[in-house]
Amino acid sequence: MSDYQLDENCIQWFNEKVNWQEAIALSAAPLIKKGAVTREYAEAMVENINQLGPYILIAPNVALPHARPENGVKEAGIALTVFQEDVEFPADSSGEEKQARVFICLAAVDSESHLNMLQKISGWIDNQGLINSLLNAASQEETKQLLQSSKN
Repeated sequence: MSDYQLDENCIQWFNEKVNWQEAIALSAAPLIKKGAVTREYAEAMVENINQLGPYILIAPNVALPHARPENGVKEAGIALTVFQEDVEFPADSSGEEKQARVFICLAAVDSESHLNMLQKISGWIDNQGLINSLLNAASQEETKQLLQSSKN
């Protein structure tokens, strides 16, 4: 998996306003559908945020929902979801409320084999032009085209 490729069935775009719990469930849905993770994995991601706060917010407007492999990962995978409306998270320890619109759901089978996927994700996040384009995408098809044309 030295050059991880995102399955186009794992790219989504939503126009509806959702809460953060719904956003986590929606972002995990393609991985559940393809059998990469169980529903318990999505539930574990929500529970982790309830316990630890919004630690998944890794860059402006970007969330990386994930949980431990033993919480229901069957195979490695990534699902990318863009929400047109801000997804609000509870305030962090500083009291500041946070939001995200690009959710990159990560499923890793162990703590080492996902490094190539993280490299791919890092390339997307470092490409501010790509992130801005995703935030401005007007459809699921446009979102897919942006990701497919990205060389990262």
